[in-house]
Amino acid sequence: MTEPPKTAEPTSASGSALAPAPGPAPGATAADGPAPRTPAAVRRRAALAGAAVSALLILAVVFGSRLLRDFDSALLPYAVATVFLAFGVAYRYTVWISAPGARRLFRQGRRSFFSAANFRRAPTALPKMIATYLGFQKFLGARSHARWAAHQLVFWGCLLAAAITFPLTWGWFTFTSATGSGPGYEMRIWGFGIIGFDALGVLGRLMFHGLDVAAVLVIAGAAYFLWRRMKDRGAVTGQRFAYDLVPLIALVVVSVTGLLLTFSSIFLHGGGYEFLAVLHMVSVVFTLIYIPFGKFFHIVQRPAAVGMQLFKYTSRREDEADGEVLACRRCQEPIDTAPYVANLRGTMRDLDLGFDEWAEYCPRCKRVLRGTAYLDHVKKGFK
Repeated sequence: MTEPPKTAEPTSASGSALAPAPGPAPGATAADGPAPRTPAAVRRRAALAGAAVSALLILAVVFGSRLLRDFDSALLPYAVATVFLAFGVAYRYTVWISAPGARRLFRQGRRSFFSAANFRRAPTALPKMIATYLGFQKFLGARSHARWAAHQLVFWGCLLAAAITFPLTWGWFTFTSATGSGPGYEMRIWGFGIIGFDALGVLGRLMFHGLDVAAVLVIAGAAYFLWRRMKDRGAVTGQRFAYDLVPLIALVVVSVTGLLLTFSSIFLHGGGYEFLAVLHMVSVVFTLIYIPFGKFFHIVQRPAAVGMQLFKYTSRREDEADGEVLACRRCQEPIDTAPYVANLRGTMRDLDLGFDEWAEYCPRCKRVLRGTAYLDHVKKGFK
């Protein structure tokens, strides 16, 4: 990084425009986090967090299934995979928020999320952001409407499948019939009767074929992304097989094998059902274990970003009301709110980047100053 002209850039005590100034960034406090831990300490802390979350899930399964009375032993491999999933998510999440940038984002987001002042100032901001940022992911629509639609299909399909599969696997949901063979069934949650329905009616078909609906949604969305990664030159250039293609293939395999189970039971009178059941189980277990350590981890990261978006939104509203939106040092055009820029500078200091003052320049002025410094110090006289 080259330095801008000294007339436009304040210098530190050492006289260097790029040397980090002493003390914390404006708005930063000691509460932003302790000094970074060693990798070994982070791993130990992450392992403890993973073990604790796994133990809590096991207890929830035992007590939620009424001391395993409602637990289906045929679903044991799925339940074990969810325990590994819980460990992996807790481990990876702890490691993630131990990094300086993620730790600061997490703390600022948590403060904004639980701030009573923010709720009073903008009571509808949080529900709106959860709906638009997590649910409908409107930010993807700015890139491509087709990618947004495909992402929605995958998102809602996976969400529906998880909402059905996890409680069933843990023995929290059960379906009982007074006659043993239906068609009248009752859905129970933690042993309490919730709703009765006819298995041959519309509600009953939706209940028993909800996973098929989810599979169709996921296949449609994943097929588009696979097609794009085979045809789009930009996507082909930067993709990695294990990171970009394996998750999509895993989703398709899980969905297709699940649909084949239904096809076998309805049209083949159970032919090949055992083989398909084992294949489906293996694909689901692999996918669940893969989630914390591959591309799917962004599913876990995304809710933390909502807090940061709320922080930006509320601080922008507050600063605009007070007339304190930070202006570019060079052109005086507004950049962003002072708390957001201070947070960015604090993160850059945590990472020892040494040029956090550049955060107070707009993108255009950064390019101009870099170009000017290049002409002055690298290619003098170049035109």
